[in-house]
Amino acid sequence: MVQKYQSPVRVYKYSFEMVMAAYEKRFPTCPQIPVFLGSEVLSDVTTEDGSLHVIERSCKLNVDAPRLLKKIAGVEYVYFIQKNTLDWKDRTLLIEAHNETFASRVTVIETCSYSVHPENEDWTCFEQSASLDIKSFFGFENTVEKIAMKQYTANIKRGKEVIEYYLNELIAEGITDIPRWVPPEKRALVKPVARPCTPRLDLDCLSQSSTKDPNNLSGAAEPTTPDADKLDADYIERYLGQLTPMQESCLIQLRQWLQETHKGKSEAGEWKAEKIPKDEHILRFLRARDFNMDKAREMLCQSLTWRKQYQVDYILETWRPPAFLEEYYAGGWHFHDRNGRPLYILRLGQMDTKGLVKALGEEALLRHVLSINEEGQKRCEENTKIFGRPITSWTCLVDLEGLNMRHLWRPGVKALLRIIEVVEANYPETLGRLLIVRAPRVFPVLWTLVSPFINDNTRQKFLVYSGNNYQGVGGLVDYIDKEIIPDFLGGDCLCNVPEGGLVPKSFYQTEEELENSDHIKLWTETIYQSAHVFKGAPHEIVIEILEGSSVITWDFDILKGDLVFNIFHSKRSPQTAKKDPATSAPGVNNVQLIDKSWVLGVDYSMVESPLMCREGESIQGSHITRWPGLYILQWKVAGHISSTSTAIPRVDDVLASLQVSSHKCKVMYYTEVLASEDFRGSMTSLESCHSGFSQLSAGTTSSSQSQSSSLVSR
Repeated sequence: MVQKYQSPVRVYKYSFEMVMAAYEKRFPTCPQIPVFLGSEVLSDVTTEDGSLHVIERSCKLNVDAPRLLKKIAGVEYVYFIQKNTLDWKDRTLLIEAHNETFASRVTVIETCSYSVHPENEDWTCFEQSASLDIKSFFGFENTVEKIAMKQYTANIKRGKEVIEYYLNELIAEGITDIPRWVPPEKRALVKPVARPCTPRLDLDCLSQSSTKDPNNLSGAAEPTTPDADKLDADYIERYLGQLTPMQESCLIQLRQWLQETHKGKSEAGEWKAEKIPKDEHILRFLRARDFNMDKAREMLCQSLTWRKQYQVDYILETWRPPAFLEEYYAGGWHFHDRNGRPLYILRLGQMDTKGLVKALGEEALLRHVLSINEEGQKRCEENTKIFGRPITSWTCLVDLEGLNMRHLWRPGVKALLRIIEVVEANYPETLGRLLIVRAPRVFPVLWTLVSPFINDNTRQKFLVYSGNNYQGVGGLVDYIDKEIIPDFLGGDCLCNVPEGGLVPKSFYQTEEELENSDHIKLWTETIYQSAHVFKGAPHEIVIEILEGSSVITWDFDILKGDLVFNIFHSKRSPQTAKKDPATSAPGVNNVQLIDKSWVLGVDYSMVESPLMCREGESIQGSHITRWPGLYILQWKVAGHISSTSTAIPRVDDVLASLQVSSHKCKVMYYTEVLASEDFRGSMTSLESCHSGFSQLSAGTTSSSQSQSSSLVSR
């Protein structure tokens, strides 16, 4: 398996020329990096005008590996070839390195770059990526992989420290500024200008008050991201917390994957990435899966699909709990804990779970719990700004006084388990700590029922106090300031959380009333439809357009397999084809409208170029119709897409066409027809349409209208 690493953008608040001078001090040896024993120059070429300098070195490394392994391999040291291309004109340095030792067994490729910060020409950005592919190594492949990754990550951050060490050394020597490269013909005209260097306090940055956080009392500049699609190391530390190099890499790789797979259509008709979920949201899923990229990606994609399908993004705007719920649901937000986490108090022992389920039903109760989780995420973001440090989870204080066998009513426990299941799947790592106080004797019974549905990471955050053990040292005061401990727990703070109590039976609803309630069923109703696509059996829908210049919009997610999306204009009225027994199983939605006898270009015409859609991608787009009539949207199993181009198909495309698992794919889609004057170019700008990322991202760039109609025949 190929191991990959991608660094965030690291920023040096020094000019490119100063950083290059510090970088050159690392050679031929660097005591600050013990593993680097030395280097030898193999070639050194500089262009006549001095603007380009290319140097190639052989670098000698002492890998910290077991003596036995070195003896079996027959080597004491490892050699790498490093090629540096320094462009003084464009102010960039490209570093390309690969291993020379064991090149037939192990492939190590590293690429680094230094460049000018796009927003401040006196700062320098650094990026680093690498890959490791161990084909064979005397049966020690796993051991070698672990050693290589451990050593590599240990030296990643040390590299920045080394550059800063040599920068300080230059400043100590009196070198505070190095002139930029100028063409030879202009050098006589350039007068040297001394520009003092302020290493720890950047005056230009401090003068830009718009980039500072009002709560940042230190006066230091807020970290900025050099590119909207990249992450800055200082930004990660400020807003996401301390991450190891490999954790940073996982975050960046998953973020890049989301950018590549969730895309919309630009005004030029090109497909581009839409704004993705916020970084702290992505990071929660990585933490929930111990930074296993594949598992985290699968969990996150399922959650994003769930959010979009059931319009969870809009709960805070659309959910209005009944008045009696606000009185009898004994829970609410109450200041924050000692770590700055929002504090939620739940008086579960005073809550009539049976009455709430009878009066509300499971769906409404779940919706209320989800609204609490959405509010919790907002409060975490606010507290991050207030306290000036990353706060990504909240603390829950659960008071169990009054808990008895009444709370073990089976339908109520069933509803609780379903709620836990949904929250665990879609709000991972949002619970920082759970404080359970006044646990009665019946608590172990309830815990036995619910604990199997709570993952190990979450369970480790539970602290249980029985009786009055929560009072005094070692109790709540260790986690919550004494001043905000609620009055009902012996504190001095008046708590506005409802006291709960028995829900009057006059509020109870019959099963029929609950079934016919206006609430959107989170498990049963959705504006999106799902369909299965088989090899030789595409899924097709027909849209009737009554007037020209109407706009067909679509929003779909590829849940399984790779598909090709097509749009046709039909001159004939399609009839639903007879279903194949293989595609008509219960729960399978597959409709075919284009008859096999129809001739493309005669009976129907293609109005958009075929679009290849990969598994996991989210596609949004539109088509402006030129004529009234019937339009057919088609999803079919990916195969070879015909093209007039002579380009050779990509290997990935060929492999994908050969590896469709059981030739069964799945798509979730939503379509809408709009009058052209009502269309504003973005699916997420329409009140009747919903994007899965509207609340999880700072902003969403979505699809814009397509003008393509050149293939329509009259």
